[in-house]
Amino acid sequence: MAELLDSDAGSDVEVVLTPAQLICTLEEAWMNEKFSPELLESKTEIVECVMEQLEHMEENLKRAKQGDLKISIHRMEVERIRYVLSSYLRCRLRKIEKYFPHVLEKEKTRAEGEPSILSPEEFAFAKEYMANTENHLKNVALRHMPPNLQKVEFLKAVPKPNLDAFVFLRVKERQENIMVEPEHEDRDYVIDLDENSQHLIRYKTIAPLVASGAVQLI
Repeated sequence: MAELLDSDAGSDVEVVLTPAQLICTLEEAWMNEKFSPELLESKTEIVECVMEQLEHMEENLKRAKQGDLKISIHRMEVERIRYVLSSYLRCRLRKIEKYFPHVLEKEKTRAEGEPSILSPEEFAFAKEYMANTENHLKNVALRHMPPNLQKVEFLKAVPKPNLDAFVFLRVKERQENIMVEPEHEDRDYVIDLDENSQHLIRYKTIAPLVASGAVQLI
């Protein structure tokens, strides 16, 4: 059964994915989210399609002949996919909790037409988490402090994601003239990234390539 996903946010063009391609896309999103220091763009369409695919697989298992060895194999695959999906969503929630003011600020200031990094459910969670954190601080500590100290600026109080962190990556599409900031030199230099090559590079250097799918974090 093929799945349909929008190729670009706001685009009417649809890309047909087989179930196997859909799972590979989820796994790539999971790995990128797992190793990226910042919260990446939400893959809501992928999540919804995978959940639908899991339902179809469960229905097929119920109709399968009992005692067939293939049932155990297919069930293990269902559990594996379910684990990847759950891990992907948990990873995103952990980042939202850790960087909630910066996540909400980025959502607030994004340009019109720019894809959101949050799903509607994640956006509601982030707002509720921020409100609960603020209320907790007020009830536990801030109300006992002088009036001029009873306000917390979360954007200053909560550390930003470390975009200077180094990440491992595999190149999916050859890239030329990538500007790299050396660790101990005063000037930048340019490198080419060959297809299927692997590198250790500062994240902010290749963040746009992660977003475009040209490289895969590993």
